Amino acid sequence: MEDDSPQERWRRRTEIPLAIGSMLFLGAYATKVLAPDMGPGWHHFFMAVILGAWALFAVDYAVRWRMTGSGLKYIRTHWLETLVLLLPLLRPLRVVRLYEAIQMRHGEPRLSLYARVMVYAGLSVLLLGFAGALAVYHHEHLAPGADIRTFGDAVWWTCTTLSTVGYGDMAPVTPVGRLVAVGLMACGLGLLGAVTGSFSSWLIQVFTLEDAKRRARGRR
Repeated sequence: MEDDSPQERWRRRTEIPLAIGSMLFLGAYATKVLAPDMGPGWHHFFMAVILGAWALFAVDYAVRWRMTGSGLKYIRTHWLETLVLLLPLLRPLRVVRLYEAIQMRHGEPRLSLYARVMVYAGLSVLLLGFAGALAVYHHEHLAPGADIRTFGDAVWWTCTTLSTVGYGDMAPVTPVGRLVAVGLMACGLGLLGAVTGSFSSWLIQVFTLEDAKRRARGRR
């Protein structure tokens, strides 16, 4: 039976607007970082888009909080929404939730559990990686003694960090860059563990089914 609570109705109504707001935020932030020589008019426009996206998330968070009526407990039980509100680079992850909603539009997911985990992890890596590379490049490329001077350097560093390889050829030197690095390391470990675990479970399931079929043929 479909959940028709006020919170669920609000979630369904805001899923697409929040996903659009996430992509607008990412696009505006990317433009500001990669095209710093734009005119003041464009600068103010993209800054307004960024602030508007934040306001959209703030309103959604406030409405959800008010609907639950749980007071400060809401912050602890909905820590991911709190992080998304406080840390702008996590907002593109709302697109993953929109993808999940599309998968569920017929009442059940169109992909298996293992496939969904790997798809969600892949989308999360792409979005977090791009946002993380932008943030590191933004704060590092003009810093004294920085190794990350171009956006290509930032993308390379982000890939090695998210994949937990960490060649050590580049490292952030600013406080914000190092904070982003810690977040990417944590996300990389979590996403890598999710994909590896799901792939291993899928292999075990496949081998178990093949073994059961072989035993069934042997009993005939």
